[in-house]
Amino acid sequence: MNGAGEGSDSGRIRGGHIPGSGGRPSFFQSGTSPSAIPVLLSVPHAGRDYPRAVLRAMRNPRATLLKLEDRYVDLVAQGMARSTGAGLIAALAPRAMIDLNRSTEDVDWEMFTKAGRPPLSGHVPSHRARSGLGLIPRRLPGIGEVWRHRHEMTELDARVDGIHAPYHAAVAGALEDLRSRWGAALLLDVHSMPPLSPRAGQGAPAIVIGDRFGATCHGEVIAATFAHFAQCGLEAAHNRPYAGGYVLERHARPQRRIYALQIEIDRSRYLDGELSEPGPGMAGIVQALSGLVRKLACCVAELGQSGVRTDGEGPAWPLAAE
Repeated sequence: MNGAGEGSDSGRIRGGHIPGSGGRPSFFQSGTSPSAIPVLLSVPHAGRDYPRAVLRAMRNPRATLLKLEDRYVDLVAQGMARSTGAGLIAALAPRAMIDLNRSTEDVDWEMFTKAGRPPLSGHVPSHRARSGLGLIPRRLPGIGEVWRHRHEMTELDARVDGIHAPYHAAVAGALEDLRSRWGAALLLDVHSMPPLSPRAGQGAPAIVIGDRFGATCHGEVIAATFAHFAQCGLEAAHNRPYAGGYVLERHARPQRRIYALQIEIDRSRYLDGELSEPGPGMAGIVQALSGLVRKLACCVAELGQSGVRTDGEGPAWPLAAE
């Protein structure tokens, strides 16, 4: 299966490598230098470049891929980037191999051979790992166990080195470059979700915005986000049921004016009726989210210009004594 975003594009940088693929890259990065706006888009869950051995190891590949992938949300993000000039880093490697929105500590060691497990003294698996959605997904609702066999430690090490580590290094470097140029930076971590049920007295959210309950973003950015979606007529929810994950935890540094938001988009808004292929709503969602990026870029640029640091690192919050 081809990876997300494949094709000829001289403006793209390809990085990392997918183990077992003959050296194919695990992500791509695009954007202008110097940056056009202080916004970076990341897409960790839409990769579709599956090595044959990975597909053979799955119990039910087609159903698993549809459940695990943020299906074609990379196409939404690419449209946003083209329209606004935002930088973009998107996975080509699939979530089935390794979840870029999980810590490398978030492992369910029961899915590994006993000989390959590290000493587990005092190790308590996270809730995510116990539920089957750890660093390497193990089981899915309605499908059950994903894999036909247990994994080896060497597989995990190769995936961390080739996929996880270089992806996050690229995100961190791009955000630091934006902050250095603009005084502030915003990471929009783009995901998709299955359609949600309507809430009491309200319609079903088309968008869920996550900021780890206020921990990863500035209030002005959040307010501008919800004002924009209200203007677009798109119902938006805040932190429930998706508050953001490891990508936000790792890269948000509000005290240094590196902000981060997770955006979950209802797949029925841009895919077909089977939630399998791009649908007629794609252009409208790209347009609405591109408008959001432009609005937030202005907001973040203004935040980057307010106040002066005394440590030589550029603009930041004014000192209390000022």
